[in-house]
Amino acid sequence: MAVPDVRKAALLTLGCARNEVDSEEIAGRLTGSGWELVDDGADADVILVNTCGFVEQAKKDSIDTLLAASDVAADRGAKVVAVGCMAERYGKELAESLPEADAVLGFDAYPELAARLADVLDGHAPAPHVPADRRTLLPISPVQRPAAAAEVAVPGHGWVPGLARTRLTDGPVANIKLASGCDRRCAFCAIPAFRGSFVSRPPDDLVAEAAWLGMEGVRELYLVSENSTSYGKDLPGGTRALVRLLPRLTHVPGIDRVRVSYLQPAEMRPDLIEVIATTPGVAPYFDLSFQHASARVLRRMRRFGSRTDFLDLCARVRALAPEAGLRSNFIVGFPGETEEDVAELEAFLTGARLDAVGVFGYSDEDGTEAAGYDGKLPAEVVAERVARISALADELMNQRAEDRVGTEVEVLVEVAEDEDFECTGRAAHQAPDVDGECVFERGSGLAVGDLVRGVVIGTEGADLVVSPRDLVPRSTLGAPAAASGGGG
Repeated sequence: MAVPDVRKAALLTLGCARNEVDSEEIAGRLTGSGWELVDDGADADVILVNTCGFVEQAKKDSIDTLLAASDVAADRGAKVVAVGCMAERYGKELAESLPEADAVLGFDAYPELAARLADVLDGHAPAPHVPADRRTLLPISPVQRPAAAAEVAVPGHGWVPGLARTRLTDGPVANIKLASGCDRRCAFCAIPAFRGSFVSRPPDDLVAEAAWLGMEGVRELYLVSENSTSYGKDLPGGTRALVRLLPRLTHVPGIDRVRVSYLQPAEMRPDLIEVIATTPGVAPYFDLSFQHASARVLRRMRRFGSRTDFLDLCARVRALAPEAGLRSNFIVGFPGETEEDVAELEAFLTGARLDAVGVFGYSDEDGTEAAGYDGKLPAEVVAERVARISALADELMNQRAEDRVGTEVEVLVEVAEDEDFECTGRAAHQAPDVDGECVFERGSGLAVGDLVRGVVIGTEGADLVVSPRDLVPRSTLGAPAAASGGGG
C-alpha cells in the first residue's frame, strides 16, 4: 500500500511580535497534525500568509505578499491561504477583491487549521470568513482557543496541555504571548474590534511555556500583548498579577532576561515600575505607549495624560534605574492637531530624552471613532510634521546613545561575526527589531546566544559600539513555586 505524501506548508509572517507568536502556534498545530514545514514556497503545497491589518501600509504589504505568493504557487500548482489580522478584519471582502488567495480564514479556523488546509488542497475551499466585532463574541480571543497539539513534557511542570508551538527561528530570544485583545477604546485604533476584548493567559501556563523555551535554548523572553499593564485584570488577584509573574519568570532555568512590551502610561502603578526597574533578570526597559504629549490631543484620542504627567513618569523610572531604556511611539497629524500641540510634543521629546522613538502620520482606519472626526489635516501637513518630529527624534536618540559612552552593558549576541557581518546584539535597554543595537569590534570571537558584559566605547547613530569584557554564564536557577499561583 502506497504511503501518502506528507503535505508541506510554507509560512510567511507579517506585522508585530504577537503575529510571530501566532505563526509559531500555527506551526505547532500543523506539525502536530502531520504536516511538514518548509522554508521555500516553491517547495510547498500551501503557502500560508499570516497577514497584518493594523495600518494602511501594513495592509498594502500583506496584499503584496499574497500576490507574490500566488506567483510562486502557480509554478507548483500550490494553494495560497490568508490568515491573521487582515484576514480576520476583512474576511469575505478580502476574498472577493483578491481571487489570488484560494482561501481566507479567520481566527476561529485555527484549531482545525490542518483540516481546513487539507480541504483547500482537495478542492473544497471553506467559505470566506465573515468578520464580526470580536468584542461581542465568545471565545473572544485567540488566546482562549483550544490547541490541537498533544501535551508537552516540561521538567518541573509534568505534562503541560495545549502547548502547541513550534519555534520558527533558533535565536536566543523568543516572544511569549502574555494576553490577547484590548479593552481600551482609543479613537484611532481598530485592534479591539478584530482581536477581541482583553484576555490574560494564566500565569502557570506562561511559566510552563517559558520553561519549554529555556529548554529550547532561549535566554531572553519578550512578553507581548496589546496592553501588558492590564495583565491580570480578568484573573483572581487582579492587576498585581504582572508584579508577581515577572520574578517567577526570572527563576526559569536558562532564562537570563525578561522584557515586557507595550505598557500604558496611565496604568503604570508604583509597584509595577519598581519590579521592572529593580528586579534582577527583568530588563529595566519601559515601552510606554504615549502616542502624543498634548493633553488636548490625547483627550481627542480617548487617552489620558499630558507632557507634565509623562515627564514625571520618566523621572520616576530613572530615579529607580538611571540607565533604564525608555521608548515610545507617537502619532502626529491627528485630526484637530495644532502647531501648539506639535510644540508641546517637541518640548516633551526634548525633556524626556527617550532611547527610541517611532513616529507615524495619522491616517483614517475603518471602523474607528477618529475616522469620523472633523479637523482632518491635509496630507502634506501631516507629512511635514512627521518629517520634523522624526528629525528631532533622531537627533535626540543619537544624543541619548552618546550619554551611554563609558557605561557598562550586558549584551545578548544575536548575529555572529563573519566576512559579511559584524557581531551585534542588544543590551537590556534595547528591544528586538524596534530599537538600536550593540556592535562589537571585529575579532571579538563571540557566538550567537552569548551574554557578554562590556563597556560602551562609542556610537554609530543610535547604535552603541561595545568592547567585550567577560561572558555571563547561562542561568541554572530553579523555579520555586512555578506550579503555584492561581491568579498570579
